[in-house]
Amino acid sequence: FINSNPGLKSRFSRYFHFEDYTPQELVEIFDTFCDQHNYTLTEAAKEILLTRFQELYDYRDKSFGNGRLVRNMFEKAIEKQANRLVNIPHINPYVMQQILPEDVEKLTINN
Repeated sequence: FINSNPGLKSRFSRYFHFEDYTPQELVEIFDTFCDQHNYTLTEAAKEILLTRFQELYDYRDKSFGNGRLVRNMFEKAIEKQANRLVNIPHINPYVMQQILPEDVEKLTINN
C-alpha cells in the first residue's frame, strides 16, 4: 500500500510487519468459515487443504493473500459442493453440511 503512492512513503517513519499465516493457521481459518456458515469440514478435506496451503505458502510472494486467499478458496469449495450435490436425488441436512475432499482437492487461486 505504501509503495502505491510515492508521496505516502515519506509521511511514515515506522511500519508494522505482519507475518503471513502458516498453512495450519490457514486451515484453521477455513474451518472457522465452515463453522460460521454451518458447514463441517471432514478430516480428509482438512488434510488436502493443509497440503494445498503448504504449496501456496512455500511459493508465496509479497501479494500472498492470507485470509483473503482462504475466503476465496472457501467460496469456491462451497460452489463445488453445490455442483456435486445437485446430482444427488435425496439430500439430507447432514449431507448438505459436509465439505468433502472432492470439494477442495482441485482448488486453485484462479479457478
